[in-house]
Amino acid sequence: MRRDPTRLSTEIFDLLVIGGGVTGACVARDASLRGLKVALIEKNDFAHATSAHNSKLIHGGLRYLRNFELGLVRESLRERRIWQRTAPHLVQPLPFLIPLYNAGFKGRATLAAGLTLYDILSYDRGWLADPDQRLPGHSFLNAKAAVAREPSLAGPGFEGSFLYYDAQMYAPERLAFECILDAVAHGAVAVNHVASDGLLIRSGVVEGAKAHDLTTDSHFDIRAKATLLAAGPWADIFISRALGKPATHKLLRAKGIHLLVPSMTKQDALTVAAGGGHFFVLPWRGHSLLGTTDTAFRSKPDDVGVTESDIDDFLAFINANLPSAHLSRANVQHWYAGLRPLVDDGSGDTYDASRRAELVDHSKDDGLSGLFSAIGGKWTTSRDLAEKTVDTLVKKFGIAAKPCSTRTAPTPGGNIPRFAAFKAQMEAEHDPVPNIDHLARLYGTRVREVLAIGGNRPDLRETLSESGDIGAQVLFAIREEAALTMDDVVMRRTGIGQLGNPGADRLRRVADLMAPELGWSDARKAEELASVRRNFALTTAPQ
Repeated sequence: MRRDPTRLSTEIFDLLVIGGGVTGACVARDASLRGLKVALIEKNDFAHATSAHNSKLIHGGLRYLRNFELGLVRESLRERRIWQRTAPHLVQPLPFLIPLYNAGFKGRATLAAGLTLYDILSYDRGWLADPDQRLPGHSFLNAKAAVAREPSLAGPGFEGSFLYYDAQMYAPERLAFECILDAVAHGAVAVNHVASDGLLIRSGVVEGAKAHDLTTDSHFDIRAKATLLAAGPWADIFISRALGKPATHKLLRAKGIHLLVPSMTKQDALTVAAGGGHFFVLPWRGHSLLGTTDTAFRSKPDDVGVTESDIDDFLAFINANLPSAHLSRANVQHWYAGLRPLVDDGSGDTYDASRRAELVDHSKDDGLSGLFSAIGGKWTTSRDLAEKTVDTLVKKFGIAAKPCSTRTAPTPGGNIPRFAAFKAQMEAEHDPVPNIDHLARLYGTRVREVLAIGGNRPDLRETLSESGDIGAQVLFAIREEAALTMDDVVMRRTGIGQLGNPGADRLRRVADLMAPELGWSDARKAEELASVRRNFALTTAPQ
């Protein structure tokens, strides 16, 4: 994939998507696979915000059952299976334990009923060709069996644990990016680091958007029959500025932080009920990912970050509700914050607010035809939202289009009938590459292209991170994946910075690889190094 901004100003598109998170990526992919002419712009980098900064789960939303959102849960469970089938390198099963402390008969019975309903709603969880992807139903482990499986559950009042299954993304930012890749492979033009300065409006019709390429400081217009705003937490802010009045459909922004600590479990994720809510302990890349908080965020979305008090408060909450945790500040290796863009129902309650998605047609409320907004929703159901969005646009504008194929079409790296067999094949083909499991999961079938860049250069196979990333990935990100900055490479195209600061020497090595490829001066290298280090710093801004 090559970055090609010139097409944006020289062609007329069926659909312009503003926003390169998972919603925009899925819409661009769906529309392109149906034969529409699509453009997508993103002011930063693809999947740089909410789409990357989450709990990395593809799940049905067990807790939504208590709000009787059966439709949302069933939709999520169906979409979970679709992601497992179409991107098996990036989405795989994850066992969860729900420990019971002083729950009593009523607490256990209530949870058993919810999990039974969850199993019923996920009746198709075994409809997968790869047996390793099929998910069992729930079961109950008594206290002795549960502690034998996960010693960290032991504590006063422990009565046992329920075991159930959902799925986890190895790299959500790469899964979103594979949707971008697929869109481009089917004719779309998708360009990162291009902002929208506003809309092109004539006689009540939106004809596209004004654009600003931040890499060249050039301004131009993008023209399209339909314009979709998929800007996540920025959606209502963009609409308000573009229209010069408050947005009709407002968002409730919920801040969630995650902490990365040394592994706390043997193999399982934990779902721990606490104070009317819950938190997760998620095994991820040899560590435990702790998530998530859920608080209303009223500052600018660009200012979201993690403060020292955020970390202290979350650790205290976890220690109080998981007796064996005993976590201290010294255990925290990395952290990040994301904003969930929830449809505002007026309650101000971020935890119980619905994760439903909504497609807004601005011809109805704002008198502007040709403009739509996709708001709300969750990662798991983003493909379904895209299908419904494109269905609506095709019908409204009378565009000839093929049927939706994203339910079955594998992502660019996902044509893998059985991942275990694929990984074994890669190990045999590329021996010795000690980190082949990590690379196979990040790239799927595209891993051969990454390793080919290394050729006979041992320096490009040197490890650059605790995860096992190598120099060849840096060059691949620039040449084939439109990466322009160190942030793009270190935080999204690879896992170099995803387990915390990899250290000054490794970051300098990345900069040294990127500089000749992109023509950087020494001053530009210094700027890039300073920028990427900010990912590992806490914020002091009010949150």
